[in-house]
Amino acid sequence: MRILSTATLAILLAVSVVANAGPVNVNTADAETISAELKGIGLAKARAIIEYRKKHGPFRSADDLSLVKGIGDRTVELNRTDIKVSDSKK
Repeated sequence: MRILSTATLAILLAVSVVANAGPVNVNTADAETISAELKGIGLAKARAIIEYRKKHGPFRSADDLSLVKGIGDRTVELNRTDIKVSDSKK
């Protein structure tokens, strides 16, 4: 019984971490933060976001993330409310 309750607790904690993801400013955050806060974005994709940002400048909208190789419209839609693109000086 104790093993079952421990497993249940672990599952609940994992779900609560996913449910509490975001928001994150993709123009200022590091790769680790982006991957931790956005659903479906692992460290490799988060690093691709950083590289794209360095090469092309800041993102102007959440939709701009779909310009990054490996990030599709579905991923953007899944995270739309958690993607922030505001200027870091504001």
